[in-house]
Amino acid sequence: MQPVKFQSRMDAGQKIAERLIGLKEDLIGKRNHSIVVLAIPRGGIIIGDIVASELAARLDVVVSRKIGAPNNPELAIGAVMPDGSYFLNQEIVDMLKVSQEYIDLQVVTQKKEIERRLTSYRGKKEYDNEFRDKIVILVDDGVATGATILASANWIKIKQQCKKLIIAVPVAPSSILENLNEVADDVLVLFAPKDFMAVGAFYHEFSQIRDDEVKGIMKRHGHII
Repeated sequence: MQPVKFQSRMDAGQKIAERLIGLKEDLIGKRNHSIVVLAIPRGGIIIGDIVASELAARLDVVVSRKIGAPNNPELAIGAVMPDGSYFLNQEIVDMLKVSQEYIDLQVVTQKKEIERRLTSYRGKKEYDNEFRDKIVILVDDGVATGATILASANWIKIKQQCKKLIIAVPVAPSSILENLNEVADDVLVLFAPKDFMAVGAFYHEFSQIRDDEVKGIMKRHGHII
């Protein structure tokens, strides 16, 4: 049975914020105005809200969509990012002999859904180089397979050219830590068990976050929706 480590996302967010404040000068430095807390919705928005408020930083969201395998949409073979770029698990793509035609079609379909969500959550779908030369703290309520957060992290580093990327999550399997450290400049994971089934297993309360909750938080942080 998985041990419960956090009462709720708010509890986890407060613990993340406290650790970041304690490590502030080592990880972030003193220039608060250059920090962007980037949350993966929906669950990550609760973490991001608390971290951004405690650090007096700007809050934003990043939406990626997985590319499911043919005949098995739950199996992620890659992920699409807001600008239409995508990252593939080439090993799985090659093993399943997935065609480029299939990938291209999935990219178009998932990009439309990304644009819809971004417009709903932040009022616009374009980022306009908003993370360039910034310190970005990428947060979520937990990591399972790592597909979403790794795709987002690669996009932020490669496409958005941030100054520094910090990944901060309450829980992630120990097996994924090496991959996180490869893409991020610093990684903060509060609990990294070897045996991992689902993120929600480590929370006492883990209810689904509604779209209107995401919008409310984004409006409170100055986004015009």
